[in-house]
Amino acid sequence: MIHLDYSSSNPIYLQIKENIKKLILSGGLQENEPLPSVRTLASTLAINVNTVIRAYRELETEGYIYSMQGKGNFVSKIDDIKDREHYLGEKIVSLVKEANEINVSKKELIELLNKVYNELESEK
Repeated sequence: MIHLDYSSSNPIYLQIKENIKKLILSGGLQENEPLPSVRTLASTLAINVNTVIRAYRELETEGYIYSMQGKGNFVSKIDDIKDREHYLGEKIVSLVKEANEINVSKKELIELLNKVYNELESEK
């Protein structure tokens, strides 16, 4: 379900948050489906409970999940198209900024994107 990269510069709570967002947007987690309890997920991932609490709190703030006192955390209803576009938009902005910082042209970036996309399509 959730995979962490301990060698990544991204904090663990952000990795948890991104993993759960992807699961929701891809349909891996359905509307009103319960998430693992904070303690269960922390135990499974061998991390501090506060790390999971922070990830869940940010997901709730962004509208991906909701909590019910004494019941747990659940997947919110997601407007698929809008949220997918927003999610990808954030990733694309970050990618374009990084490419710009290392002097990759728009044309080169588009060619690379097409190459990677085609490789992934051929793996299906």
